[in-house]
Amino acid sequence: MTSPTADRPAGAQPAAERTTTERLIGGSPAAVLGRLALMSILVGVVLSALGLDPLNLIKSIEMLARQIYDMGFDAVRHLWGYFLLGAVVVIPVWLVMRLLGSGRR
Repeated sequence: MTSPTADRPAGAQPAAERTTTERLIGGSPAAVLGRLALMSILVGVVLSALGLDPLNLIKSIEMLARQIYDMGFDAVRHLWGYFLLGAVVVIPVWLVMRLLGSGRR
């Protein structure tokens, strides 16, 4: 016959044996603080990569939105430049091909 503790993973306590603090925060305080510290560092790296500043969060979010907005219009501007550059070559070649092709009919 097995004891009730043999069925539980190592380190797991039944709900009745857990302290009020452990039930409230979801585990031992040291483990929860460690997980929160790691998650805070990871989220901080991502937000820093986006250019957000914790001291001026609202201003940083506004600047990020403005940069994304400007980036969209820069893409349209570049696309228009590529279109014009290609059209300088494609349209005369197309026109010559059409003129040479119409003489054969």
